Amino acid sequence: MTSLFGSRSPSRFSLTLVGAAIALGSLAASADVAARELKVSTVLSDAFPWGQAAQKWADLVEERSDGELTLRVFPNSQLVSGDQTREFSAMRSGLIDLAVGSTINWSPQVPELNLFSLPFLMPDESAVDAITEGEAGELVFQAIESRGVVPLAWGENGFRQLSNSQGVIDEPADLEGLKIRVVGSPLFQDTFSALGANPTQMSWADAKPALTTGAVDGQENPLSVFDVARIDQVGQEHVTLWNYMNDPLIFAANQQVWSTLSDDEKALLRETAVEAGAWEIAMTREQESERLAAIQERGVTVTDLNEEQHEAFVAATEGVYEKWVPRIGEDLVEAARSAIDAR
Repeated sequence: MTSLFGSRSPSRFSLTLVGAAIALGSLAASADVAARELKVSTVLSDAFPWGQAAQKWADLVEERSDGELTLRVFPNSQLVSGDQTREFSAMRSGLIDLAVGSTINWSPQVPELNLFSLPFLMPDESAVDAITEGEAGELVFQAIESRGVVPLAWGENGFRQLSNSQGVIDEPADLEGLKIRVVGSPLFQDTFSALGANPTQMSWADAKPALTTGAVDGQENPLSVFDVARIDQVGQEHVTLWNYMNDPLIFAANQQVWSTLSDDEKALLRETAVEAGAWEIAMTREQESERLAAIQERGVTVTDLNEEQHEAFVAATEGVYEKWVPRIGEDLVEAARSAIDAR
Protein backbone atom coordinates (compact mmCIF):
# COMPACT_ATOMS: atom_id res chain seq x y z
CA MET A 1 0.00 0.00 0.00
CA THR A 2 1.20 3.44 -0.87
CA SER A 3 1.13 6.31 1.57
CA LEU A 4 -0.85 9.50 1.10
CA PHE A 5 2.30 10.92 -0.48
CA GLY A 6 2.36 8.18 -3.11
CA SER A 7 5.28 6.16 -1.72
CA ARG A 8 5.71 3.15 0.59
CA SER A 9 8.67 4.77 2.42
CA PRO A 10 10.20 8.19 2.91
CA SER A 11 12.26 9.45 0.02
CA ARG A 12 16.01 9.88 0.23
CA PHE A 13 15.41 13.66 0.11
CA SER A 14 13.03 13.46 3.11
CA LEU A 15 15.53 11.43 5.10
CA THR A 16 18.18 14.00 4.30
CA LEU A 17 15.98 16.83 5.58
CA VAL A 18 15.17 14.93 8.77
CA GLY A 19 18.83 14.15 9.32
CA ALA A 20 19.81 17.76 8.78
CA ALA A 21 17.18 18.95 11.24
CA ILE A 22 18.42 16.50 13.89
CA ALA A 23 22.01 17.54 13.28
CA LEU A 24 21.17 21.24 13.57
CA GLY A 25 19.23 20.59 16.77
CA SER A 26 22.16 18.69 18.22
CA LEU A 27 24.56 21.49 17.30
CA ALA A 28 22.28 24.07 18.91
CA ALA A 29 22.02 22.01 22.07
CA SER A 30 25.78 21.55 22.15
CA ALA A 31 26.28 25.29 21.71
CA ASP A 32 23.91 25.98 24.62
CA VAL A 33 25.86 23.61 26.83
CA ALA A 34 29.28 24.84 25.72
CA ALA A 35 28.69 28.59 25.81
CA ARG A 36 28.03 29.10 29.50
CA GLU A 37 27.81 32.50 31.20
CA LEU A 38 28.45 33.02 34.90
CA LYS A 39 27.59 36.18 36.84
CA VAL A 40 30.39 37.88 38.78
CA SER A 41 29.60 40.38 41.54
CA THR A 42 31.86 43.25 42.63
CA VAL A 43 31.27 46.35 44.74
CA LEU A 44 33.31 48.74 42.60
CA SER A 45 33.50 49.26 38.83
CA ASP A 46 36.57 48.83 36.66
CA ALA A 47 37.49 52.46 37.30
CA PHE A 48 38.97 51.02 40.52
CA PRO A 49 41.56 48.23 40.98
CA TRP A 50 38.87 46.08 42.62
CA GLY A 51 36.66 46.17 39.55
CA GLN A 52 39.68 45.78 37.29
CA ALA A 53 40.52 42.53 39.10
CA ALA A 54 37.09 41.11 38.23
CA GLN A 55 37.36 42.24 34.62
CA LYS A 56 40.85 40.78 34.32
CA TRP A 57 39.48 37.47 35.54
CA ALA A 58 36.69 37.60 32.97
CA ASP A 59 39.11 38.47 30.16
CA LEU A 60 41.48 35.62 31.02
CA VAL A 61 38.65 33.09 31.21
CA GLU A 62 37.18 34.13 27.86
CA GLU A 63 40.57 34.04 26.19
CA ARG A 64 41.59 30.63 27.50
CA SER A 65 38.21 28.95 27.08
CA ASP A 66 37.86 30.23 23.49
CA GLY A 67 34.60 31.83 24.53
CA GLU A 68 33.03 28.60 25.79
CA LEU A 69 32.92 29.99 29.32
CA THR A 70 32.03 33.65 29.86
CA LEU A 71 32.13 35.71 33.05
CA ARG A 72 29.80 38.70 33.04
CA VAL A 73 30.81 41.28 35.63
CA PHE A 74 28.11 43.15 37.57
CA PRO A 75 29.77 46.09 39.40
CA ASN A 76 28.37 48.44 42.05
CA SER A 77 26.71 45.55 43.94
CA GLN A 78 23.99 45.42 41.27
CA LEU A 79 23.07 41.84 42.08
CA VAL A 80 22.20 42.78 45.67
CA SER A 81 20.51 46.12 44.96
CA GLY A 82 23.51 48.09 46.15
CA ASP A 83 23.76 46.47 49.59
CA GLN A 84 27.33 45.19 49.60
CA THR A 85 26.98 43.38 52.94
CA ARG A 86 24.42 41.01 51.36
CA GLU A 87 26.81 39.76 48.70
CA PHE A 88 28.05 36.66 50.54
CA SER A 89 24.54 35.55 51.51
CA ALA A 90 23.35 36.04 47.92
CA MET A 91 26.22 33.99 46.56
CA ARG A 92 25.68 31.24 49.11
CA SER A 93 21.99 31.05 48.14
CA GLY A 94 22.79 30.89 44.42
CA LEU A 95 21.71 34.38 43.33
CA ILE A 96 25.36 35.08 42.49
CA ASP A 97 27.58 32.59 40.67
CA LEU A 98 30.99 34.15 41.31
CA ALA A 99 32.36 37.18 43.12
CA VAL A 100 35.45 39.18 43.82
CA GLY A 101 34.47 40.15 47.32
CA SER A 102 35.79 42.06 50.30
CA THR A 103 36.75 40.38 53.56
CA ILE A 104 35.02 43.29 55.31
CA ASN A 105 31.71 42.86 53.50
CA TRP A 106 31.68 39.10 54.02
CA SER A 107 32.72 39.19 57.69
CA PRO A 108 29.16 39.35 59.11
CA GLN A 109 28.53 35.89 57.63
CA VAL A 110 32.08 34.57 58.09
CA PRO A 111 33.38 35.77 61.50
CA GLU A 112 36.90 34.53 60.76
CA LEU A 113 37.24 37.24 58.10
CA ASN A 114 37.25 39.83 60.89
CA LEU A 115 40.89 38.81 61.32
CA PHE A 116 41.87 41.35 58.67
CA SER A 117 39.85 44.10 60.36
CA LEU A 118 41.56 43.76 63.73
CA PRO A 119 43.00 47.23 64.30
CA PHE A 120 46.73 47.49 63.67
CA LEU A 121 47.34 43.73 63.34
CA MET A 122 49.21 44.03 60.02
CA PRO A 123 51.91 46.72 59.95
CA ASP A 124 52.86 46.36 56.29
CA GLU A 125 52.34 44.48 53.03
CA SER A 126 54.72 41.67 53.95
CA ALA A 127 52.55 41.00 57.01
CA VAL A 128 49.48 40.73 54.79
CA ASP A 129 51.28 38.27 52.51
CA ALA A 130 52.50 36.23 55.48
CA ILE A 131 48.89 35.73 56.57
CA THR A 132 47.25 35.06 53.22
CA GLU A 133 50.01 32.76 51.96
CA GLY A 134 50.35 30.70 55.13
CA GLU A 135 48.40 28.58 57.59
CA ALA A 136 46.13 31.47 58.60
CA GLY A 137 45.10 32.00 55.00
CA GLU A 138 44.27 28.32 54.63
CA LEU A 139 42.14 28.43 57.79
CA VAL A 140 40.25 31.44 56.44
CA PHE A 141 39.57 29.65 53.15
CA GLN A 142 38.32 26.60 55.07
CA ALA A 143 35.93 28.81 57.02
CA ILE A 144 34.54 30.30 53.81
CA GLU A 145 34.09 26.91 52.15
CA SER A 146 32.30 25.51 55.21
CA ARG A 147 29.62 28.15 54.59
CA GLY A 148 28.77 27.20 51.02
CA VAL A 149 31.22 29.30 49.02
CA VAL A 150 34.39 28.04 47.32
CA PRO A 151 37.36 30.44 47.69
CA LEU A 152 39.77 30.43 44.76
CA ALA A 153 42.35 33.19 45.15
CA TRP A 154 43.37 36.39 46.95
CA GLY A 155 43.31 39.95 45.70
CA GLU A 156 43.79 43.15 47.68
CA ASN A 157 41.85 46.34 48.25
CA GLY A 158 44.79 47.75 50.20
CA PHE A 159 45.46 49.42 53.54
CA ARG A 160 42.66 51.72 54.59
CA GLN A 161 43.40 55.33 55.49
CA LEU A 162 41.31 57.96 57.24
CA SER A 163 39.98 61.17 55.69
CA ASN A 164 37.88 63.97 57.12
CA SER A 165 36.64 67.51 56.48
CA GLN A 166 37.37 69.03 59.90
CA GLY A 167 41.14 69.08 60.38
CA VAL A 168 44.35 67.17 61.00
CA ILE A 169 43.96 63.88 62.87
CA ASP A 170 47.20 62.67 64.46
CA GLU A 171 45.95 61.47 67.86
CA PRO A 172 42.82 59.65 69.07
CA ALA A 173 41.44 62.81 70.71
CA ASP A 174 41.12 64.40 67.26
CA LEU A 175 38.39 61.89 66.41
CA GLU A 176 36.22 62.81 69.38
CA GLY A 177 32.62 63.29 68.20
CA LEU A 178 33.37 63.10 64.48
CA LYS A 179 30.82 61.24 62.36
CA ILE A 180 32.79 58.68 60.36
CA ARG A 181 31.16 56.63 57.61
CA VAL A 182 31.87 52.92 58.08
CA VAL A 183 30.65 49.73 56.42
CA GLY A 184 28.10 47.51 58.16
CA SER A 185 30.50 45.60 60.38
CA PRO A 186 30.23 45.53 64.19
CA LEU A 187 34.02 45.47 64.46
CA PHE A 188 34.23 48.82 62.64
CA GLN A 189 31.62 50.23 64.98
CA ASP A 190 33.64 49.09 67.99
CA THR A 191 36.93 50.41 66.62
CA PHE A 192 35.72 53.93 65.93
CA SER A 193 33.67 54.09 69.11
CA ALA A 194 36.83 53.19 71.06
CA LEU A 195 38.55 56.14 69.38
CA GLY A 196 35.80 58.53 70.45
CA ALA A 197 34.23 58.92 67.02
CA ASN A 198 30.59 58.49 66.06
CA PRO A 199 30.65 55.64 63.50
CA THR A 200 27.84 55.92 60.97
CA GLN A 201 26.99 52.84 58.94
CA MET A 202 26.09 53.26 55.28
CA SER A 203 26.76 51.63 51.92
CA TRP A 204 29.33 53.05 49.55
CA ALA A 205 26.49 54.19 47.27
CA ASP A 206 25.23 56.44 50.07
CA ALA A 207 28.62 57.56 51.34
CA LYS A 208 29.57 60.21 48.80
CA PRO A 209 26.21 62.06 48.99
CA ALA A 210 26.51 62.03 52.79
CA LEU A 211 30.02 63.50 52.58
CA THR A 212 28.78 66.11 50.12
CA THR A 213 26.03 67.34 52.43
CA GLY A 214 28.15 67.11 55.56
CA ALA A 215 25.93 64.44 57.08
CA VAL A 216 29.18 62.69 57.96
CA ASP A 217 32.56 64.27 58.65
CA GLY A 218 34.87 61.57 57.34
CA GLN A 219 35.38 58.08 56.00
CA GLU A 220 38.02 55.38 55.75
CA ASN A 221 39.08 53.69 52.51
CA PRO A 222 42.17 52.74 50.51
CA LEU A 223 43.92 55.57 48.69
CA SER A 224 42.80 54.08 45.37
CA VAL A 225 39.16 54.70 46.30
CA PHE A 226 39.88 58.20 47.62
CA ASP A 227 41.76 59.05 44.42
CA VAL A 228 39.47 57.59 41.76
CA ALA A 229 36.23 58.69 43.48
CA ARG A 230 37.72 62.19 43.99
CA ILE A 231 36.63 62.28 47.59
CA ASP A 232 38.63 65.49 47.97
CA GLN A 233 35.88 67.18 45.94
CA VAL A 234 33.32 66.56 48.70
CA GLY A 235 35.17 68.34 51.49
CA GLN A 236 37.61 65.62 52.48
CA GLU A 237 40.64 67.87 52.68
CA HIS A 238 42.59 65.90 55.30
CA VAL A 239 44.00 62.37 55.06
CA THR A 240 45.73 60.46 57.85
CA LEU A 241 47.99 57.57 56.83
CA TRP A 242 47.64 55.05 59.64
CA ASN A 243 47.40 51.62 57.96
CA TYR A 244 45.01 50.49 60.65
CA MET A 245 43.78 47.53 58.60
CA ASN A 246 44.04 45.89 55.21
CA ASP A 247 41.17 44.56 53.12
CA PRO A 248 42.14 41.49 51.08
CA LEU A 249 39.78 40.55 48.26
CA ILE A 250 38.64 36.99 47.61
CA PHE A 251 37.81 35.40 44.26
CA ALA A 252 35.13 32.80 44.96
CA ALA A 253 32.33 30.64 43.54
CA ASN A 254 28.94 29.44 44.71
CA GLN A 255 29.35 25.83 45.84
CA GLN A 256 26.44 24.48 43.79
CA VAL A 257 27.65 26.21 40.62
CA TRP A 258 31.14 24.90 41.29
CA SER A 259 29.83 21.33 41.54
CA THR A 260 28.32 21.55 38.03
CA LEU A 261 31.62 22.50 36.40
CA SER A 262 33.96 20.03 34.76
CA ASP A 263 37.42 19.46 36.19
CA ASP A 264 38.89 21.46 33.32
CA GLU A 265 36.52 24.38 33.98
CA LYS A 266 37.34 24.34 37.68
CA ALA A 267 41.06 24.34 36.94
CA LEU A 268 40.60 27.20 34.48
CA LEU A 269 38.62 29.35 36.92
CA ARG A 270 41.06 28.76 39.76
CA GLU A 271 44.15 29.32 37.62
CA THR A 272 42.85 32.55 36.14
CA ALA A 273 41.61 33.80 39.52
CA VAL A 274 45.09 33.33 41.00
CA GLU A 275 46.64 35.12 38.04
CA ALA A 276 44.15 38.00 38.11
CA GLY A 277 44.59 38.35 41.87
CA ALA A 278 48.38 38.49 41.67
CA TRP A 279 48.15 41.03 38.84
CA GLU A 280 45.77 43.24 40.82
CA ILE A 281 47.79 43.07 44.05
CA ALA A 282 50.97 44.11 42.25
CA MET A 283 49.19 46.92 40.42
CA THR A 284 47.53 48.26 43.58
CA ARG A 285 50.80 48.38 45.48
CA GLU A 286 52.81 49.87 42.63
CA GLN A 287 50.30 52.70 42.18
CA GLU A 288 50.15 53.66 45.88
CA SER A 289 52.90 56.31 45.87
CA GLU A 290 51.63 57.78 42.60
CA ARG A 291 48.10 58.06 43.98
CA LEU A 292 49.36 59.70 47.17
CA ALA A 293 51.30 62.29 45.16
CA ALA A 294 48.22 63.03 43.04
CA ILE A 295 46.08 63.49 46.15
CA GLN A 296 48.61 65.93 47.65
CA GLU A 297 48.84 67.86 44.40
CA ARG A 298 45.10 68.52 44.65
CA GLY A 299 45.66 70.36 47.92
CA VAL A 300 44.81 67.61 50.39
CA THR A 301 46.74 67.76 53.68
CA VAL A 302 48.33 64.35 54.30
CA THR A 303 49.42 63.38 57.81
CA ASP A 304 51.80 60.43 58.11
CA LEU A 305 51.84 59.23 61.71
CA ASN A 306 55.20 58.84 63.42
CA GLU A 307 55.85 55.83 65.65
CA GLU A 308 54.73 57.51 68.86
CA GLN A 309 51.49 58.78 67.28
CA HIS A 310 50.82 55.38 65.77
CA GLU A 311 51.27 53.65 69.13
CA ALA A 312 48.71 55.99 70.70
CA PHE A 313 46.06 54.67 68.29
CA VAL A 314 47.16 51.09 68.93
CA ALA A 315 46.79 51.59 72.68
CA ALA A 316 43.36 53.19 72.27
CA THR A 317 42.03 50.15 70.42
CA GLU A 318 43.51 47.39 72.61
CA GLY A 319 40.11 46.71 74.16
CA VAL A 320 38.60 46.12 70.73
CA TYR A 321 41.36 43.65 69.95
CA GLU A 322 40.76 41.71 73.17
CA LYS A 323 37.00 41.64 72.61
CA TRP A 324 37.19 40.33 69.06
CA VAL A 325 39.95 37.71 69.21
CA PRO A 326 37.64 35.08 70.80
CA ARG A 327 34.97 35.78 68.19
CA ILE A 328 37.42 35.35 65.34
CA GLY A 329 39.11 32.31 66.85
CA GLU A 330 42.15 32.10 69.11
CA ASP A 331 43.89 29.54 66.87
CA LEU A 332 43.40 31.63 63.74
CA VAL A 333 44.66 34.83 65.34
CA GLU A 334 47.66 33.00 66.79
CA ALA A 335 48.47 31.55 63.36
CA ALA A 336 48.35 35.06 61.90
CA ARG A 337 50.55 36.50 64.64
CA SER A 338 53.07 33.70 64.23
CA ALA A 339 53.19 34.25 60.47
CA ILE A 340 53.83 37.97 60.95
CA ASP A 341 56.57 37.36 63.54
CA ALA A 342 58.26 34.82 61.27
CA ARG A 343 58.52 37.15 58.28
